[in-house]
Amino acid sequence: MCGIVAYLGAADAVPVMLSGLARLEYRGYDSAGVAIIQPNKAEANGTEAASKRVRRNACEHCVKVLKTAGKVSALKTMCERDGDSAGTVGIAHTRWATHGPPTDVNAHPHTSTDGGLAVVHNGIVENFGALRQQLMSK
Repeated sequence: MCGIVAYLGAADAVPVMLSGLARLEYRGYDSAGVAIIQPNKAEANGTEAASKRVRRNACEHCVKVLKTAGKVSALKTMCERDGDSAGTVGIAHTRWATHGPPTDVNAHPHTSTDGGLAVVHNGIVENFGALRQQLMSK
């Protein structure tokens, strides 16, 4: 079963969300990820984004996504090694593969093509084909 944890507050979101995901570990999962809203540093200083995992758009803020196949402990290590996962708003997810193999790519959160939106969901999106066609036609 999937688990979803979100945080909005004054503290750093990642430790709070990782703690929440750890509490859901008994449910079983095969991958985990977090999305954090951060100030758009590339926009602020006019430089390119340093990390491939950070998707910048023309907004004041950006969505940073870190995700991996494996345990919450692997995600925690990834966040610690990244060194730039600070933010006070975020969403986290553990996935149990019901559609597609357990891979980094299939781990949630998923992002829009411009990186301005991150989404997680529970279960199978049964009408994904129709949704894909509708969105691609726009």
